[in-house]
Amino acid sequence: MKVSDYIVSFLAEHGVKVVFGYIGGMITHLVDSLGQSDQVRYIQTYHEQTAAIAAEGYAIESGKFGVAICTSGPGVTNMLTGIADAYMGSIPVIYISGQVNTYEYKYDKPIRQQGFQEMDVISVVRPITKYAVLLDDAKRVRYELEKAVYVATHGRKGPVVIDLPMDISRADIDVSKQIGYQPEKCEQGTLDLDFIRPILEGAQRPMVLIGGGCQDSNARKKIDSFLQQTEIPVVTSLMGRGLIDESYPYYVGMIGSYGNRCANMAISRSDVLIALGTRLDTRQTGAQYQSFLPKGKVIHVDIDNNELECNRLENQISICADVARFVDSLIESHILFRRHDRWNDWISLVKNRYCQESEVLRFVENKTPYRIIQYLNTITLENDIIAVDTGQNQMWAAQSLKMKIGQRFVTSGGLAPMGFALAVSVGMSFANPDKRIFCVTGDGGLHMAVQSLGVISQYGLNIKIILMDNASLGMITQFQHLYYNDRMYGTTRTGGYENPDFSLLARAYGIDYLEKKDGDMDFDSKSRGPLFVHYVISGLTKVSPKLEYNQPIDKPSPSLPTDEYSEIMGLIE
Repeated sequence: MKVSDYIVSFLAEHGVKVVFGYIGGMITHLVDSLGQSDQVRYIQTYHEQTAAIAAEGYAIESGKFGVAICTSGPGVTNMLTGIADAYMGSIPVIYISGQVNTYEYKYDKPIRQQGFQEMDVISVVRPITKYAVLLDDAKRVRYELEKAVYVATHGRKGPVVIDLPMDISRADIDVSKQIGYQPEKCEQGTLDLDFIRPILEGAQRPMVLIGGGCQDSNARKKIDSFLQQTEIPVVTSLMGRGLIDESYPYYVGMIGSYGNRCANMAISRSDVLIALGTRLDTRQTGAQYQSFLPKGKVIHVDIDNNELECNRLENQISICADVARFVDSLIESHILFRRHDRWNDWISLVKNRYCQESEVLRFVENKTPYRIIQYLNTITLENDIIAVDTGQNQMWAAQSLKMKIGQRFVTSGGLAPMGFALAVSVGMSFANPDKRIFCVTGDGGLHMAVQSLGVISQYGLNIKIILMDNASLGMITQFQHLYYNDRMYGTTRTGGYENPDFSLLARAYGIDYLEKKDGDMDFDSKSRGPLFVHYVISGLTKVSPKLEYNQPIDKPSPSLPTDEYSEIMGLIE
């Protein structure tokens, strides 16, 4: 059996129905095998970065692993952004890169390259993968494929790269003589949580923080059950948006540098924070991490012990465990939490007074971006997907979206590449064609991922592109306004940044186009297929609130009057 045929049959047996890629010389055998398969579909994406990120979207929505392929040299370098994003985002994807024939490969020779478009792929991708291998022995094809799937999907999930020389991909193998991969078995029982029992049972102001590591549906159900039993207030990180039922009465909001004011104020007064599947980096704690819960304890639960050991918080108690396993053990431990009615009453007061709607009314002059997101809240339905790009559009959405049951909020919070939303929407749409996807992006992000429009149009994907066009790189203009005396180099038209005619762009790709401006929000979101909705936003825009560099988590900008801040915070001290 030809190796490339074997790879396709292996993917089919593991439930993979779509492979994304861009053809090139060194990957032609695999593309040819995919083209002849009636079980696995090959989708040409017109750029390797789109293929790499689309495979992430497929993994996110399918619950399986994604697959993307590319040719050697520039094919791999174009794919690096997606590989790195999958690594930072803990998304299981197998990337297969074509490589020159083994007899052309330089191996250890002290030369830059021997074969055309040859590159030492493994050395390049090793820091951004869980496992990477040059598959230069046809006898090990089954072993390396099985290992790749196991490594990508177990423990803290992430990407694997298989570099496949062309002569190996076309080699014939005896499938019966292929050796398999046997992972080491690791039994996990109930966690002994007696060492944190006194802390939890003594908590007067407990809080739960939901992070991106709570993606597993089993973990989400257990968390919801735990919250209903205990009535503990809960906040999320950016990557935790949509991972719990946000109709829960004591859901406060999102924390962090661009978190909701009410959530940042609330978390600062917690005396015990149960942080589930989150890195607690400075985008969450603020640069003044020493003042993050200065009088409280953080019970930090993460599946990656390296994250726990390298965290800089001094008031944390580390527990290395899968979130579902930890919450299971927490429930089974029958820990007797105190009644905290006074704490919940204060949480409700802060949430009502300093919610995002109040923030926008009080502190935001150019309200159009927030009104766009508020309009989306009125038309999105249960089980819709909202994919959000990087930049101001990301934070407007994260701050203001009202997530409904079954909805999925998808964004990149680690690597955060511009152009992520369009490409990830492509992958999710192929994973679940019946889902309606709202792809929120900015004009800057659209520049980065314009080739994705070709795939969306070609296959009639049910993606509604919501372009929030402020004719600038708004997140950076906000920095330039604060720190560079409004010198808008590279971010506005006067500084050298220019947009195309988006109506002509949509027409070129054959996508229905609508232009909206001057407060006009409405569009028909129910018709099936792609739609390009172009919201023109005039004037400078900003995200509010925003945590300035040297401020504690509970004092985002714009600052509250001192007496107002002291009065509300003094009610719970």
